[in-house]
Amino acid sequence: MSLRVASGKSASGEDALIARYFRPLATDPGAFGLDDDAAALRPDGSDIVVTTDAIVEGVHFLPDDPPDTIARKALRVNLSDLAAKGAIPAGFVLTLALRHAEEAWLKPFAAALGEDAVQFACPLLGGDTVSTPGPLMVSVTAFGQVPPGRMVHRSGAKPGDRVMVTGTIGDAALGLAILRGGKVHAAASDGAARDMLIGRYRVPQPRVAMAKIVRDHASASMDVSDGLAGDLAKLCGVSGVSAVIDLPSVPLSEAARDLVRRGIVGRETLIAGGDDYEIMCTLTEDHVEAFVQSAREAGIAVSSIGRVIAGGAVPKFIDGNGAEIVLERLSYSHF
Repeated sequence: MSLRVASGKSASGEDALIARYFRPLATDPGAFGLDDDAAALRPDGSDIVVTTDAIVEGVHFLPDDPPDTIARKALRVNLSDLAAKGAIPAGFVLTLALRHAEEAWLKPFAAALGEDAVQFACPLLGGDTVSTPGPLMVSVTAFGQVPPGRMVHRSGAKPGDRVMVTGTIGDAALGLAILRGGKVHAAASDGAARDMLIGRYRVPQPRVAMAKIVRDHASASMDVSDGLAGDLAKLCGVSGVSAVIDLPSVPLSEAARDLVRRGIVGRETLIAGGDDYEIMCTLTEDHVEAFVQSAREAGIAVSSIGRVIAGGAVPKFIDGNGAEIVLERLSYSHF
């Protein structure tokens, strides 16, 4: 059944759930109050960019993660994709597969989803709710807008381009490691640092403010979701190029640096960990200064980590002495 409520009819359990938790979120006129089978977008001459990501219990979030963080992650991972394409959010549809319809879970989930929809100007337009005997699953399909022909692809990188990345890399992987226990959990004794790392895993920070900046300056772009090393390899593969990355230039938070200094984790682990949801892009040299300045004005840190080179080899990572580092794995993979 679609995520809608038929006015004037006796409500089923699903209709009542939708009316109580999600109809208040559907304030955009194109959602029609969730009274119809579809929504309408009004693009005003823009291209519509579409992206979808599902998050699954036990794969993308832990069974005891708070429901508000699950809601935020489900939407934000899609907003991260839109930002990397240079697209401004326009709306989203939600598919929610639940084992049980429990108010203690649904109320904070819907409240957080509504808050993020307002914060990122990305309204709920519709979707679907289903029951499942399996793990809980949340799938969001998000829509964004770009001027005609201006979406930034993975395929535009050229030899000589600079490789840039926003924010810091590896925090989310460390946050997950803390939640799972083990040596990282034991070593991360500072409470504020632990909370920050766990927060980066549970609640990504999509770089929506970078969308126009990426669109104006990047030759190729994608978000870092499965690990910097693996995602760079994907971008280079589509562009028909390679890259050389200075591993010490990959930006780390102070909490991550501390764990690296103490030998708890290596930088190689952090660039393959995934769940960063930062933007990685390539720029011609004449765009770098303006890109950095615009990002600074938007309040987002950006770092230059290497250069695109000719060839079809897997991107090379080098240490501070110029020696190549052999990575055991490039990224997270579902299969």
